Amino acid sequence: MKRILVVDDEEMIVRTVKAYLDREGFKTYTAADGEEALRAFAEKGPDLIVLDLMLPKLSGIEVTRRIRATSGVPIIMLTAKAGEADRVVGLELGADDYVVKPFSPRELVARVRAVLRRLEGGTAEADRLVYGELEIGLKTREVKVAGKEIELTPTEFDLLAFLARHPAQVFTRLQLLREVQGYTYDSFARTIDTHIKNLRRKIEQDPKEPRYILTVHGVGYRFARET
Repeated sequence: MKRILVVDDEEMIVRTVKAYLDREGFKTYTAADGEEALRAFAEKGPDLIVLDLMLPKLSGIEVTRRIRATSGVPIIMLTAKAGEADRVVGLELGADDYVVKPFSPRELVARVRAVLRRLEGGTAEADRLVYGELEIGLKTREVKVAGKEIELTPTEFDLLAFLARHPAQVFTRLQLLREVQGYTYDSFARTIDTHIKNLRRKIEQDPKEPRYILTVHGVGYRFARET
């Protein structure tokens, strides 16, 4: 049974989301502020966290920052702020997805299942891809650069693995969004830029002069074998 931690200071939201998740067979824990969230994360070891951006004591941004210092657990961020800047901050810190309030509990449950499904998904392809110093374990979901293991979020891994499976092929942001998140809303397409930025920071020797994930201006991105 997968364990989900739901963090929000709005009691009605917590009760509703918990009811939907419990009904779908998850074990759901809750927290009402940032400090309680960190304690629950340490004690319960959740498989995924649904985290509000605006929290008492410690913000969702700070909670994400602290969790990402030690863990790649999937994080879906809830936010009442629809502005792109607010979404980008959470994604840059390592959130895998976000849902804007007000939201449908069914949609949130679907997002939870999609993220967990990507974590569990296997592949009939080769177990490992190697491009220069970059190694991608498709089944183990491990990434190494020059022998050093790199911690990626589930979304970052899925994006890297998809691009690496199709070297030299150009994909638009909407195509990548569909592949790694399962939806194609225009308003969400630019979140791919943030995930690419995070990936480059982690796997490229010089993120400003990338060797692996290349920008195709006016179109999107492609993966290039190291030359």
